[in-house]
Amino acid sequence: MAGQVQRTCFSLSLAVIVTGSFTCRPSPVVRSIGIHHKIPSLKSKPSIGFGVSPTTSSRNRLGVAFASTRSNPNPEPEIMAVQKPEEEWQAILSPEQFRILRTKGTELPGTGEYNKYFENGIYSCAGCGTPLYKSTTKFDSGCGWPAFYEGLPGAINRTPDPDGRRIEITCAACGGHLGHVFKGEGFPTPTDERHCVNSISIKFAPAN
Repeated sequence: MAGQVQRTCFSLSLAVIVTGSFTCRPSPVVRSIGIHHKIPSLKSKPSIGFGVSPTTSSRNRLGVAFASTRSNPNPEPEIMAVQKPEEEWQAILSPEQFRILRTKGTELPGTGEYNKYFENGIYSCAGCGTPLYKSTTKFDSGCGWPAFYEGLPGAINRTPDPDGRRIEITCAACGGHLGHVFKGEGFPTPTDERHCVNSISIKFAPAN
């Protein structure tokens, strides 16, 4: 009897090694010695070289996480959401900041602090402090508002205006209104985009 069980287990192991998959049903030999535990059916081959994953859930926990890391070696940085009731925003922002950041207002052209400002550093959201733009992406568009050709990865959300004529840009963390983005205007920039941003919506920090 022991020899029969040993030969059965050896054949089962060999099938897994050679094929990477098997469908197992308890044999009469196994049932006769009182082993009633169900042996799982494996229908997929190992995907990451660690051996056969016994279940879909364990494959998700191990294989998928490992594979996603390898397929995307430079993931976008995680943006932490900043959520406050509008009453709290009104308390911590100046009236003009609240009008523009929270009610989607616009400052007058040519009046913003950063319209003609070109120092080296980082521009962050004036509401929550999330970094939004590198100064190296800022350019003089002549439009009367600060212009950038791209934001930091994952920092800017884009939403069509209700009338569909423009694309609004907002801080991905707090939803604060920044301005609008325009594409295809012919500026000699790497993206041919112009992020038209209200100065009041951003704060500059010089590079170290």
